[in-house]
Amino acid sequence: MFEKGEPGRTYNVGGNNEKQNLEVVKTVCTILDRLRPRADGQSYATQITYVADRPGHDKRYAIDASRIKDELGWEPAETFETGIEKTVAWYLDNQDWWQAIVAEHKADQRRGLSV
Repeated sequence: MFEKGEPGRTYNVGGNNEKQNLEVVKTVCTILDRLRPRADGQSYATQITYVADRPGHDKRYAIDASRIKDELGWEPAETFETGIEKTVAWYLDNQDWWQAIVAEHKADQRRGLSV
């Protein structure tokens, strides 16, 4: 299918799922509540804290994927719900991988390196 694309033309790949950040976070919390409940029985959503937006913060993120659908016939194989569920499950199943990255980042910060 991608061989049909026009060289030099831009194709946005997206799932047509514009969501607010808070909605995404609450969805992740709900999945974690089900897949890896907290020991204290509370929802992960109780850990959400609100902070001021950083200067220049984008108010909206959206991808128009109509060209890739119209010209190449591409459509996402996952919905937001199925994709985020698989993503959370992957991170739960691969903690050794990402915890090593987090540890290295913290070590870099202690050494005065910013990443």
